[in-house]
Amino acid sequence: MLEAKVYIVGAGPGDPDLITVKGQKILQEADVLLYTDSLVNPALMEQAKPEAAVIKTAGMHLEEIIEIIAAEVEKGHSVARVHTGDPAVYGAIFEQMTYLKERGIGYEIIPGVSSVFASAAAAGIELTIPELTQSVILTRAEGRTPMPEGEQLIDLAKHQCSLALFLSATLMKKVVRECLAAGWKESDAVVVVYKATWPDQKIVRATLGTVDEEMRKAGIRKQAMVIISKAADQALLEQRGKYESKLYDKTFTHGFRKGEPANG
Repeated sequence: MLEAKVYIVGAGPGDPDLITVKGQKILQEADVLLYTDSLVNPALMEQAKPEAAVIKTAGMHLEEIIEIIAAEVEKGHSVARVHTGDPAVYGAIFEQMTYLKERGIGYEIIPGVSSVFASAAAAGIELTIPELTQSVILTRAEGRTPMPEGEQLIDLAKHQCSLALFLSATLMKKVVRECLAAGWKESDAVVVVYKATWPDQKIVRATLGTVDEEMRKAGIRKQAMVIISKAADQALLEQRGKYESKLYDKTFTHGFRKGEPANG
């Protein structure tokens, strides 16, 4: 039986099968489920027990949500607050946690599969290829919400590592402009995944020079993950041996295997 507190559950990117086992268990046992119905797959709410209250929150503001949570916990009920993807990345949970802490309401965060990793999987790419790109920056283009000093896209793009852009599909002209100003080339690879793992998922493979037009053709302007990375170039898969990890190199020694001589 769950405690009378709040469980902030990452529901994953869309496919109901991609919720964690722990997250699924909480959905099945919670007395009350509040979910972001504009983003979370409603099929997940079918996991709720028959007597559970299931509440949509897309049309609510923060105070309304907190009032419902507080009232339910006061009754001794367990509450699942269900978010898309992983709550720690653009989950808007910080403000919820501050209100809960202020009211003395306990909470626990259950991680989920982020859309960035679901998108990489859908596109069939590895984001960290040895000697090509070994770092991933999760960020967004600056829109109505300003970016902190030093975190503008043009500054981050100068690192030339893999960029995963959330909440940026409506700002692609700006994204392209800032990446080019940071030293990227128009020929550099971009993959855009709309609604990763949903039945209506779309994948657009393009370059910085063509991505805005390709997204327009595909009708993609929201709910899309944009990955700008040298690792997104599908031609890499034809270059066997060029960027392989040392991990499985037969000449490489590590704690579980002694490497063979290079000419052995």
